[in-house]
Amino acid sequence: MTKRLFIRTYGCQMNVYDSDRMAEALALHGWQRVDEAEQADLVVLNTCHIREKAAEKVYSELGRLKRLRARRAAQGGELLLAVAGCVAQAEGEAMLERAPFVDLVVGPQAYHRLPELLARRARERGERIATDFPVESKFDHLPERSGPRGASAFLTVQEGCDKFCTFCVVPYTRGAEASRPVDAILAEARSLLAGGAKELVLLGQNVNAYHGEGPDGRSWSLARLLLALAELPGLARLRYTTSHPKDMSADLIAAHGSIPQLLPYLHLPVQSGSDRVLEAMNRGYTAADYRRIVERLRAVRPDLALSSDFIVGFPGEREEDFEATLRLVEEVGFVQAYSFKFSPRPGTPAASLRGQVAEPVKAERLARLQALLEAQTRAFNEATVGRTVEVLIEGPGRHPGQLAGRTPWQQTVTLEAQGLAPGDLALVTIVGCHAHSLAGRWAAGATAESRA
Repeated sequence: MTKRLFIRTYGCQMNVYDSDRMAEALALHGWQRVDEAEQADLVVLNTCHIREKAAEKVYSELGRLKRLRARRAAQGGELLLAVAGCVAQAEGEAMLERAPFVDLVVGPQAYHRLPELLARRARERGERIATDFPVESKFDHLPERSGPRGASAFLTVQEGCDKFCTFCVVPYTRGAEASRPVDAILAEARSLLAGGAKELVLLGQNVNAYHGEGPDGRSWSLARLLLALAELPGLARLRYTTSHPKDMSADLIAAHGSIPQLLPYLHLPVQSGSDRVLEAMNRGYTAADYRRIVERLRAVRPDLALSSDFIVGFPGEREEDFEATLRLVEEVGFVQAYSFKFSPRPGTPAASLRGQVAEPVKAERLARLQALLEAQTRAFNEATVGRTVEVLIEGPGRHPGQLAGRTPWQQTVTLEAQGLAPGDLALVTIVGCHAHSLAGRWAAGATAESRA
């Protein structure tokens, strides 16, 4: 009989990738993915520890699933519960003590063992928890990518982080920096392209620290990997996330000007515009360093659009520190940004720092920052109106007959067009600007391929 699997994914794009790989690994053992927990025989919560109160949200969801599990048992059935990802890694045995009804706890480097752990449980022996860090073995044991793919596909090339920013749990939940071999990445990329992908998004907690072994036996940089990927037939677009400013090497900056498929869009988190706060965060660069990196990037790619991350109210942040962040935003200009109030993560150095900023102050500063960032996004989108741009069609829009896609600068475009399908690269004239998207008009037959 087919067994039914539901995965709820929290957090980052790497978790989306991980969830897809879990589903692929389990599919080989008869598990079919479904859309609702109520339909499933196994529910996996693939968790993220970055957001505020992440663990409490997981426990709240587990409480709801415990009730669903009880109803299933009363009907003579069974519902298995597994927690994967970074909260699983951070909580470990404590999760089984707090929620003993959970069947499996699996860290982000061990999810390839889910089929094995489920089989062991079925034989009523074996482990309930797997939270070690064998990053190479995880990728070695995962199946090859298969089945239909979307127009844009995630591809993990690097995991973990050695930076130890004082606010971040990633080094403790994902482990040290580790990079996949070039040959393995190229093989997965070819599979994704054969399945219909036109865009590859390279993922890593610190993706531009990539240093995987190349076919020549030497360590390859991210720039060299991008060059190799750009040679694959059928690849129209390339991008990567998330980057650290310290690892924006000269060859990677140059790649933005020399690789046509590399999109003019880069997510480069800065976190703060204050050198004093950046030092307290252990970021390893100054605001001036960040500005110089941006200048060098825009020198080779003048149309480059930047997005970033910001933390407001870091311990010890004064009004002048926050104003330095506002100045940096005004000078650099961002088309998109993720901004949050500082919230302490248990076990990180910042959680015990003196000078914790009062919540009302953090809220007021965040509102000011977000108003500025939203104004920049709106201005960038409005400037696109009237232009004809390349749009990668990704799928249906919200309304019947509507399609949605993205510009090279990652703006969402909706349009009504007969004759287009996901994966098409269409030349679209932008005719309107909404709060979070653009409206486009397509002239039948106008594609990037036909232009070429």
